[in-house]
Amino acid sequence: MIMNHVTIFLENQTIDSGSIEIEDGKIIGVYEESIHNESAIDGLGLNIIPGFIDTHIHGTNGVDVMDGTNEALATMARTLPQEGTTSFLPTTLTSDPSQIEQALNTIVDYHQNEGEAEILGAHIEGPFINQKKKGAQPAEHIRLPDYTLTKKWLETGVVKAMTLAPELDHADDIMQLLRDASVVASAGHTDADYNTIRLARTHGLSQLTHLCNAMNGLHHREVGAVGAAALFEDLQSELIADGIHVVDPMLKLLYDMLGPDKITLITDSIRAKGLEDGTYTLGGQDVTVANKQATLNDGTLAGSVLKMNEAARRMMDVSGASFRDVIKMASVNPAKQYGVWNQKGSIAVGKDADFVLVDNQLTVYATYCKGVKTYERHPNQ
Repeated sequence: MIMNHVTIFLENQTIDSGSIEIEDGKIIGVYEESIHNESAIDGLGLNIIPGFIDTHIHGTNGVDVMDGTNEALATMARTLPQEGTTSFLPTTLTSDPSQIEQALNTIVDYHQNEGEAEILGAHIEGPFINQKKKGAQPAEHIRLPDYTLTKKWLETGVVKAMTLAPELDHADDIMQLLRDASVVASAGHTDADYNTIRLARTHGLSQLTHLCNAMNGLHHREVGAVGAAALFEDLQSELIADGIHVVDPMLKLLYDMLGPDKITLITDSIRAKGLEDGTYTLGGQDVTVANKQATLNDGTLAGSVLKMNEAARRMMDVSGASFRDVIKMASVNPAKQYGVWNQKGSIAVGKDADFVLVDNQLTVYATYCKGVKTYERHPNQ
């Protein structure tokens, strides 16, 4: 396949009105001019950017990872390309260990179909978190870090990240176990102060989960986990850029403090994404969705209905981030953080043909997963 007349965002270069060539799911050529070929596709002057990688997502379109079924994963994999996402980490919720195991085993057994967003592995969020910062995580299933249980989950071979509270007893042992297995240890739903985060880095902590949410924020006498995110260059930070979890002025402040190299955009979306306002469930709890906000009955935020292209657009609108900056935050950084940079995260010869055609406002017009067109925007949309 050849696609002509597109603006191509390469790793260190932008090609205006160039072309891209795909074969067997890989990018085999990028050219600075259009190639004359009767079967070539006209890209209509749109931008080609690398597919988004959502590394923290619970559900969409009526399904949740904790459903523990192939149908749920297939629905996610088929639906996410509509927002430009070409790969993702299905994320579990604090639950009974048997339910987490079922979700992990379903991911292990899942057969990836052609033209779907690719499942890169699993992100385990909880149950080793702090009750004080539980957010919408079910309190009855929160437990202290368990080495044997963690090792059992890691033996599935699909775990790529775990969110835990580093201040808990034995969390250091868990983080070292994760580091040895090349699994990202991420601090979240945590009451950790700055010094705890500083020391946790020596045990393998490399990330903060949904920065600002369910953690200690900035204060002039204790800069907390958020201050640590800004001060340590080796910490990557997830960010829900919906203007709800983190208000717009704070998004601007975080962008100015951390820069695009240290932020990973995520959705943290739940099964309600893509559906009408109403009542849904998360971990057995009722969640009310209204005006793009999802909350428990007590008003606690319960995930989001955010789409990846919306998150990227908001970062451009409120922080001054450039087109290239949001590509870093939505594609480059997660690819590097999760060890798939040699395959994904940028438009480059030899990499998977995971790319999105967007306009300058990041409206998705077409998404390709390994060279297969998975989504196309209809003219009346």
